[in-house]
Amino acid sequence: MDLTSLYYFSELAKDLHMTRTANRLFISQQTLSNHIQRLEDYYGVRLLHRKPSLSLTTAGEFVLAFAEVMMKEQTNLKDILSDIEQQERGVLRFGASALRLNMCLPAVLPQFSARYPNVDIHITDTITPRLEPLVLDRSLDFAITLNGEEHPKLVTHHLMDDQVYLCVADSLLQSYYGEQAPMLKRKALSGAHVEDFSKLPFCIFDNRMGRQINQCFESANLIPRAYITSTYTQAGITACFQGLAACFCSQANLVSQRDNIPSDINIFPLLYRNEPLSQRLSLIRMKDRYLSHYSKFFLEQLFGYFSDVERTRMERLGQISD
Repeated sequence: MDLTSLYYFSELAKDLHMTRTANRLFISQQTLSNHIQRLEDYYGVRLLHRKPSLSLTTAGEFVLAFAEVMMKEQTNLKDILSDIEQQERGVLRFGASALRLNMCLPAVLPQFSARYPNVDIHITDTITPRLEPLVLDRSLDFAITLNGEEHPKLVTHHLMDDQVYLCVADSLLQSYYGEQAPMLKRKALSGAHVEDFSKLPFCIFDNRMGRQINQCFESANLIPRAYITSTYTQAGITACFQGLAACFCSQANLVSQRDNIPSDINIFPLLYRNEPLSQRLSLIRMKDRYLSHYSKFFLEQLFGYFSDVERTRMERLGQISD
């Protein structure tokens, strides 16, 4: 029995498919099969049912639990020894959606890489429902998630309440509301209701934020006029900045793009049932994961970035005269 065989077995347990696991690990199917056979010979039990398809035996379930503990302790031991020897080497595995990676990494990576040039950073770009399982199976060290329930095996750090804003070009407001536009703008500066902007065409997002926004329309008994519907948030923002439609944008996204926001774009905090609509951003990690010096530094940079973003005020009126 060795750690490599336990590692391969734990990876096979994720897919329960020899070919897929072997391809993912960049080894031959025969090599993978040999490692599983080695474990079965060592423990004197069958770990897998081979037919009708691969599945864990009862013994396999216990060996998998042991393998997961060993992999965790092996990773922790490497980080502890690295800290003791002040090697400042290792691997940091971080996940988030593409949108949030594009926001935070340009602000965090320069300082981190300057301080820890010998730490490899592995980035995973995927949506929230897929991130928590990746942290739980230790494929990721940290992940940024949205509005999740707290898991007993995870530490959940609150990053920020990401306010949602309604963004609309001055020219579009003038086109649809004429002389009413100035009064509407001043009223919405302290909070916008979708019913006050019901004449406008909107960029509608088919994602989690889009579902939250849809609640605003449903509460007002409205069906929005959809100019574009997309899972790609940036497509809607581009259309908005060109004055083609109104869109909704999170504070973190607006802060990351603030140098590119046209001067005639109005930015109003969106209200739902008279309360600001926001998304809760959290960072999750395993409770039993040892935090190396470089991991702590990465988290400090990340927490500082989101703290600065949350303090930034984005409400504004377009600079084109009424």
